[in-house]
Amino acid sequence: MSSVGEDMVMPGSRTAIRDLPKVSLHDHLDGGLRPQTIIELAGPLGLELPAADAPGLASWFAEKSDSGSLVEYLKTFDVTIAVMQTAEGLTRVAREFVEDLAADGVIYGEIRWAPEQHLTRGLSLDETVEAVQRGIDEATDAVRASGGWIRAGQLVSAMRHLDRGIEIAELALRHRDRGVVGFDIAGPEAGFPATRLRDAFDLLARACFPATIHAGEADGIESIRGALVDGHALRLGHGVRIAEDITAERSDDENTFVTLGHVAQWVKDRGIALETSPSSNLQTGAVAAWGSTMADHPFDLLYQLGFRVTVNTDNRLMSATTLTRELSLLVDAFGYGLDDLETFQLNAAEAAFLPLEDREELIERIGIGFGVA
Repeated sequence: MSSVGEDMVMPGSRTAIRDLPKVSLHDHLDGGLRPQTIIELAGPLGLELPAADAPGLASWFAEKSDSGSLVEYLKTFDVTIAVMQTAEGLTRVAREFVEDLAADGVIYGEIRWAPEQHLTRGLSLDETVEAVQRGIDEATDAVRASGGWIRAGQLVSAMRHLDRGIEIAELALRHRDRGVVGFDIAGPEAGFPATRLRDAFDLLARACFPATIHAGEADGIESIRGALVDGHALRLGHGVRIAEDITAERSDDENTFVTLGHVAQWVKDRGIALETSPSSNLQTGAVAAWGSTMADHPFDLLYQLGFRVTVNTDNRLMSATTLTRELSLLVDAFGYGLDDLETFQLNAAEAAFLPLEDREELIERIGIGFGVA
């Protein structure tokens, strides 16, 4: 009998999920801080926290994040962002972020964050990106020096409800050869479609720079359509509400016929990756239309229908999770085996914002790691 947890062993084997090579495409920098780091960074800044010790702070984040509302979920970021306003703070958070990914068996991670939210103590946009890159480089070097292997890149996000899209897109392009691998828009989805930042997306498309867009999380099919059409998205951040464009009809006791709408068919046929985050999707109510447990999540429906599903954490602190735990939850809910988990990692590697040769290296490492398991 399997048990969901950090050290879960795959049923019928001796393989620990933590030891398997994994790829993380949707993981927010300001959602992955260590509670103790928040406390230590808050002190010199004179910031008051909702709890005085690391366990208490971790519990506060978990409680406030499990509200069923994306808006309420996002309020917890006021605390983490507040301690990420100096170069030193950003570098430390980024370094520890990558270290924690490596400890979880991640071999490639894309780290998304919004530089425009980190300017209150005098940093420029470029200085914030440079500070984060220092932390990534320090961690990558340290992991490799200790015999491990990891690679990481920045996904620079613009806040979709603000009006700095062009400015942030230009920032991403300035750093495209210095650690930034792609562009994203984040923040409240409903009421703030991708078309608001169309000029930024057009600029990026002309520069042949990839974008992933939060869509199909707090809004439905039209949000996804906008991400694809106006945002030129190559991946969908979460994207789980694509299931709203899928109709299942039971013809008799044994057969069910499934019909895909035009948007769902487009996403499936073109292999546009869905950056699902199972625990987060439950916490924010993104999958409320299907139920409130992991077994209700449309992940398995999408997987069985042939969509390019990937598994992610979204915010490790808020969801009290790791990529190992997310995979464990799916194994328990849907009975997946090692071949399924390998498929999820290959999907992510193939959708990574890396040159083809580098993606092929990830695919090879995944094949070796799962082959040994």
